[in-house]
Order: sequence, then C-alpha cells, then structure tokens
Amino acid sequence: MSHAWIALGSNLGDSGALLDEALEQIAQLPDSQLLASSARYRTAPIGGPEQPDYLNAACLIDTHLEPTELLQALQQIEQSAGRERHERWGPRTLDLDIIAIDNLLSTDPILTLPHPRAHQRAFVLYPLADLSPRPLIAGHNVQHWLDLVADQAIKRLPD
Repeated sequence: MSHAWIALGSNLGDSGALLDEALEQIAQLPDSQLLASSARYRTAPIGGPEQPDYLNAACLIDTHLEPTELLQALQQIEQSAGRERHERWGPRTLDLDIIAIDNLLSTDPILTLPHPRAHQRAFVLYPLADLSPRPLIAGHNVQHWLDLVADQAIKRLPD
C-alpha cells in the first residue's frame, strides 16, 4: 500500500458539504482506506480571476491504486460535484489534487509528483501539516515550507 496525500478545495456552492461528500467518496475508493483528514481552512484565492475565498482541507489515504488510477478516481469525484474546467485557477465547486504519494517522483505531464507548486501554497501546506510533516515536497518536508508561506492569507476554522 502507498500513502497518498490529497488536497481538497472548493469556493462555489456549499463548500463545506462538497468537501464532506468528497471525503466520503474518497473513503469508498476501491483498494483504499481513508486514514485522516485535516482541519478546514478559509483561504484567499491565488491567481486567476476575482472569486470567492476557498474552503480547503487535506486527507491521507492508504491505497493500492496506481497513481493514474487514483487521479482518474479523484477526477470522477470532481465531476460528480459539478466541476467544470473553464479557466486556469478559476473558481470551482471541487478541486482534488494529489500532492504526494509516498516519496514517488514523477515528471509525467498528466501527473507530476510531488505536486509542483504545493510548497508555494499555504492552502496546501497548513492542512498537510495537520496530517503529517512527512511528505517530501521539492526536497523538503512540509514543516520546512510553512515559514515561506506565512504571508499568505489563511485562517484555520473551528472543528
């Protein structure tokens, strides 16, 4: 089994309910087990058009799925939540990103691992830090990158 860290985000519709439903569907993925999920965070959007703030979280799963199988399963969950891909960094009902799978390195254009911009984004790092400092991103663990994103707007929400 492999450990996979997944970032979740939403800024359209009932974001809390969309994240809850996504976590339920992730927990039901074949040959996989949801181990933990982070607190929720309210974050300002980065890049793209003017849009509402995001609700973000992360989860950790154990899975026997191959990376591309996991990606396809997550994209199906996004589609079931009404995800439409109109513009890069635009608003969305649900965004699920594989941040890391163990220490797997992949430069495949379909799935680059670890996620190539994760270490620059507070909305990814803070939820991941709730789960574990373990995943290596750009050669360092999550804790290493937190100080470098301290200027980004992020607020941990009450449990």
